[in-house]
Amino acid sequence: MRILVVEDTVDVAEAIVASLTRIGHVVDWEAHGGRAETRVLDPHYDLLVLDIMLPDVDGFELLRKVRAKGLATSVLMLTACAEIEERVHALDLGADDYLVKPFDYRELDARIRVLLRRGGGGSTNLLVAGKVSVDRKTRSVLLDGRPLELMRREVTLLEILLSRPGRIFGKDELIDRLFTIDDNPTTNAVEQYVGRLRKKLVGAGFEIRTLRGLGYQVVLA
Repeated sequence: MRILVVEDTVDVAEAIVASLTRIGHVVDWEAHGGRAETRVLDPHYDLLVLDIMLPDVDGFELLRKVRAKGLATSVLMLTACAEIEERVHALDLGADDYLVKPFDYRELDARIRVLLRRGGGGSTNLLVAGKVSVDRKTRSVLLDGRPLELMRREVTLLEILLSRPGRIFGKDELIDRLFTIDDNPTTNAVEQYVGRLRKKLVGAGFEIRTLRGLGYQVVLA
Protein backbone atom coordinates (compact mmCIF):
# COMPACT_ATOMS: atom_id res chain seq x y z
CA MET A 1 0.00 0.00 0.00
CA ARG A 2 0.99 3.68 -0.34
CA ILE A 3 2.25 5.21 2.90
CA LEU A 4 3.54 8.70 3.79
CA VAL A 5 5.94 8.94 6.73
CA VAL A 6 6.40 12.42 8.26
CA GLU A 7 9.30 12.15 10.70
CA ASP A 8 12.18 14.58 11.24
CA THR A 9 14.57 12.22 13.08
CA VAL A 10 16.56 10.87 10.15
CA ASP A 11 17.67 7.52 11.57
CA VAL A 12 14.14 6.72 12.79
CA ALA A 13 12.59 7.74 9.48
CA GLU A 14 15.09 5.75 7.42
CA ALA A 15 14.49 2.66 9.57
CA ILE A 16 10.71 2.98 9.18
CA VAL A 17 10.95 3.48 5.41
CA ALA A 18 13.35 0.54 5.05
CA SER A 19 11.14 -1.71 7.17
CA LEU A 20 7.95 -0.87 5.28
CA THR A 21 9.59 -1.01 1.86
CA ARG A 22 11.10 -4.39 2.62
CA ILE A 23 7.66 -5.92 3.16
CA GLY A 24 6.31 -4.44 -0.05
CA HIS A 25 4.75 -1.06 0.74
CA VAL A 26 5.32 2.05 -1.40
CA VAL A 27 6.67 4.66 1.01
CA ASP A 28 7.30 8.41 0.73
CA TRP A 29 9.11 10.37 3.43
CA GLU A 30 8.92 14.00 4.45
CA ALA A 31 11.01 15.39 7.33
CA HIS A 32 9.45 18.84 7.56
CA GLY A 33 5.94 19.51 8.88
CA GLY A 34 5.50 22.64 6.77
CA ARG A 35 6.41 20.84 3.55
CA ALA A 36 4.11 17.96 4.46
CA GLU A 37 0.98 20.13 4.69
CA THR A 38 -0.01 19.59 1.07
CA ARG A 39 1.17 16.01 0.83
CA VAL A 40 -0.93 14.71 3.75
CA LEU A 41 -4.04 15.83 1.84
CA ASP A 42 -3.30 13.51 -1.09
CA PRO A 43 -6.24 11.05 -1.02
CA HIS A 44 -4.18 8.30 -2.64
CA TYR A 45 -2.25 7.56 0.55
CA ASP A 46 -3.62 4.55 2.40
CA LEU A 47 -1.85 5.51 5.61
CA LEU A 48 -0.09 8.49 7.19
CA VAL A 49 2.57 7.92 9.87
CA LEU A 50 2.94 11.28 11.61
CA ASP A 51 5.47 12.26 14.23
CA ILE A 52 4.02 14.83 16.63
CA MET A 53 7.10 17.03 17.12
CA LEU A 54 7.97 18.43 13.68
CA PRO A 55 9.55 21.64 12.33
CA ASP A 56 7.07 24.50 11.70
CA VAL A 57 3.84 22.47 11.66
CA ASP A 58 3.43 19.68 14.21
CA GLY A 59 1.71 16.34 13.75
CA PHE A 60 -1.41 17.49 15.59
CA GLU A 61 -1.94 20.31 13.09
CA LEU A 62 -1.33 18.00 10.14
CA LEU A 63 -3.92 15.61 11.57
CA ARG A 64 -6.39 18.49 11.99
CA LYS A 65 -5.96 19.44 8.33
CA VAL A 66 -6.50 15.84 7.18
CA ARG A 67 -9.75 15.47 9.13
CA ALA A 68 -10.95 19.00 8.30
CA LYS A 69 -10.60 18.07 4.62
CA GLY A 70 -12.90 15.11 5.28
CA LEU A 71 -10.30 12.50 4.41
CA ALA A 72 -10.69 9.05 5.97
CA THR A 73 -7.00 8.19 5.48
CA SER A 74 -5.74 6.03 8.33
CA VAL A 75 -3.36 7.93 10.64
CA LEU A 76 -0.78 6.47 13.04
CA MET A 77 0.83 9.02 15.36
CA LEU A 78 4.38 8.69 16.71
CA THR A 79 5.83 10.47 19.72
CA ALA A 80 8.53 10.23 22.37
CA CYS A 81 6.05 11.42 25.00
CA ALA A 82 4.20 8.76 26.97
CA GLU A 83 1.77 11.16 28.68
CA ILE A 84 -1.82 9.91 28.51
CA GLU A 85 -3.12 13.44 27.80
CA GLU A 86 -1.16 13.59 24.55
CA ARG A 87 -2.45 10.20 23.44
CA VAL A 88 -6.04 11.18 24.24
CA HIS A 89 -5.60 14.47 22.37
CA ALA A 90 -4.32 12.66 19.26
CA LEU A 91 -7.20 10.18 19.31
CA ASP A 92 -9.76 12.95 19.87
CA LEU A 93 -8.39 14.78 16.82
CA GLY A 94 -9.02 11.71 14.69
CA ALA A 95 -5.89 9.56 14.90
CA ASP A 96 -6.53 5.85 14.40
CA ASP A 97 -3.62 4.65 16.52
CA TYR A 98 -0.68 5.88 18.56
CA LEU A 99 2.82 4.49 19.12
CA VAL A 100 5.35 5.70 21.69
CA LYS A 101 9.07 5.85 20.84
CA PRO A 102 11.21 3.83 21.11
CA PHE A 103 9.18 1.04 19.59
CA ASP A 104 9.81 -2.40 18.15
CA TYR A 105 9.43 -2.34 14.36
CA ARG A 106 7.54 -5.61 14.53
CA GLU A 107 4.87 -3.82 16.54
CA LEU A 108 4.85 -0.94 14.05
CA ASP A 109 4.38 -3.43 11.22
CA ALA A 110 1.55 -5.18 13.08
CA ARG A 111 -0.25 -1.93 13.88
CA ILE A 112 0.04 -0.80 10.25
CA ARG A 113 -1.39 -4.13 9.06
CA VAL A 114 -4.38 -3.64 11.34
CA LEU A 115 -5.00 -0.10 10.08
CA LEU A 116 -4.67 -1.05 6.42
CA ARG A 117 -6.89 -4.06 6.95
CA ARG A 118 -9.49 -1.90 8.66
CA GLY A 119 -9.29 0.68 5.87
CA GLY A 120 -9.86 -2.06 3.32
CA GLY A 121 -12.93 -3.32 5.14
CA GLY A 122 -11.31 -6.62 6.11
CA SER A 123 -11.00 -8.37 9.45
CA THR A 124 -8.09 -10.72 8.61
CA ASN A 125 -4.75 -10.48 6.84
CA LEU A 126 -6.04 -12.64 3.98
CA LEU A 127 -7.54 -11.40 0.73
CA VAL A 128 -9.25 -14.20 -1.19
CA ALA A 129 -10.75 -14.17 -4.68
CA GLY A 130 -11.37 -17.21 -6.85
CA LYS A 131 -8.40 -19.53 -6.43
CA VAL A 132 -6.06 -16.79 -5.22
CA SER A 133 -5.22 -15.76 -1.67
CA VAL A 134 -2.96 -12.88 -0.64
CA ASP A 135 -1.44 -12.84 2.84
CA ARG A 136 -0.93 -9.18 3.69
CA LYS A 137 1.36 -10.05 6.61
CA THR A 138 3.89 -12.14 4.71
CA ARG A 139 3.23 -10.50 1.31
CA SER A 140 2.84 -13.98 -0.16
CA VAL A 141 0.37 -15.19 -2.78
CA LEU A 142 -1.11 -18.64 -3.35
CA LEU A 143 -2.75 -19.75 -6.60
CA ASP A 144 -4.84 -22.89 -6.20
CA GLY A 145 -2.91 -23.61 -2.99
CA ARG A 146 0.54 -23.26 -4.55
CA PRO A 147 3.00 -20.36 -4.02
CA LEU A 148 2.93 -17.85 -6.83
CA GLU A 149 6.13 -15.89 -7.45
CA LEU A 150 5.31 -12.21 -7.94
CA MET A 151 7.42 -9.05 -7.92
CA ARG A 152 6.87 -6.61 -5.07
CA ARG A 153 4.81 -4.18 -7.13
CA GLU A 154 2.81 -7.03 -8.65
CA VAL A 155 1.79 -8.12 -5.14
CA THR A 156 0.85 -4.54 -4.29
CA LEU A 157 -1.18 -4.16 -7.49
CA LEU A 158 -2.98 -7.43 -6.83
CA GLU A 159 -3.69 -6.38 -3.25
CA ILE A 160 -5.16 -3.07 -4.42
CA LEU A 161 -7.42 -4.68 -7.02
CA LEU A 162 -8.59 -7.50 -4.75
CA SER A 163 -9.36 -5.11 -1.89
CA ARG A 164 -12.39 -3.88 -3.85
CA PRO A 165 -13.57 -6.45 -6.43
CA GLY A 166 -15.72 -4.73 -9.03
CA ARG A 167 -14.41 -1.28 -8.28
CA ILE A 168 -12.73 0.52 -11.19
CA PHE A 169 -9.21 1.76 -10.43
CA GLY A 170 -7.99 4.46 -12.82
CA LYS A 171 -4.44 4.43 -14.14
CA ASP A 172 -3.58 7.69 -12.40
CA GLU A 173 -4.77 6.32 -9.06
CA LEU A 174 -2.76 3.13 -9.54
CA ILE A 175 0.33 5.18 -10.41
CA ASP A 176 -0.12 7.15 -7.19
CA ARG A 177 -0.48 3.99 -5.10
CA LEU A 178 2.21 1.87 -6.77
CA PHE A 179 5.07 4.35 -7.11
CA THR A 180 6.82 6.95 -4.98
CA ILE A 181 7.12 10.57 -6.05
CA ASP A 182 10.73 9.92 -7.09
CA ASP A 183 9.89 7.12 -9.55
CA ASN A 184 8.46 9.27 -12.38
CA PRO A 185 6.32 6.42 -13.77
CA THR A 186 4.10 6.57 -16.85
CA THR A 187 0.74 4.98 -17.57
CA ASN A 188 2.66 2.44 -19.66
CA ALA A 189 4.28 1.18 -16.46
CA VAL A 190 0.84 0.36 -15.04
CA GLU A 191 -0.14 -1.42 -18.27
CA GLN A 192 3.04 -3.50 -18.10
CA TYR A 193 2.41 -4.59 -14.51
CA VAL A 194 -1.22 -5.45 -15.27
CA GLY A 195 -0.10 -7.46 -18.31
CA ARG A 196 2.48 -9.41 -16.29
CA LEU A 197 -0.03 -10.05 -13.53
CA ARG A 198 -2.62 -11.41 -15.96
CA LYS A 199 -0.14 -13.90 -17.40
CA LYS A 200 0.76 -15.19 -13.94
CA LEU A 201 -2.89 -15.44 -12.85
CA VAL A 202 -4.14 -17.78 -15.55
CA GLY A 203 -6.75 -20.05 -13.97
CA ALA A 204 -7.22 -17.73 -10.97
CA GLY A 205 -11.02 -17.74 -11.18
CA PHE A 206 -11.31 -14.02 -11.84
CA GLU A 207 -10.46 -11.54 -14.57
CA ILE A 208 -8.58 -8.26 -14.42
CA ARG A 209 -10.73 -6.38 -16.90
CA THR A 210 -9.67 -3.26 -18.81
CA LEU A 211 -12.30 -0.58 -19.21
CA ARG A 212 -11.02 1.68 -21.94
CA GLY A 213 -10.59 5.25 -20.75
CA LEU A 214 -11.52 4.33 -17.19
CA GLY A 215 -9.04 1.80 -15.76
CA TYR A 216 -9.07 -1.74 -14.40
CA GLN A 217 -11.33 -3.87 -12.23
CA VAL A 218 -11.42 -7.40 -10.89
CA VAL A 219 -14.43 -9.36 -12.10
CA LEU A 220 -15.11 -12.69 -10.43
CA ALA A 221 -15.86 -15.64 -12.71
